[in-house]
Amino acid sequence: MRALDRFPKGTCYGTFEGRRYVATKSVFSAGKSLKLVAEELGGADYISLNLYNPASGPKLRPCEMSDVKVTAFVTGFVPDHPPD
Repeated sequence: MRALDRFPKGTCYGTFEGRRYVATKSVFSAGKSLKLVAEELGGADYISLNLYNPASGPKLRPCEMSDVKVTAFVTGFVPDHPPD
């Protein structure tokens, strides 16, 4: 998911569907896996996913939610300060 490149490593703030979120992206194993967790500020929405990059190709693993929900969030989230 190239859209995950728009999230900086660490914590950032941004907007999705008119609501404010705080998101944290952690990268492991020299980029071979990453975790993204986001929480709606002042609301109840929560996003959590892992992405693994084995030689056979990327594997998205949402945590307790649908692929559709995490894909919509990742592609629609607008960070306040995009990474360089």
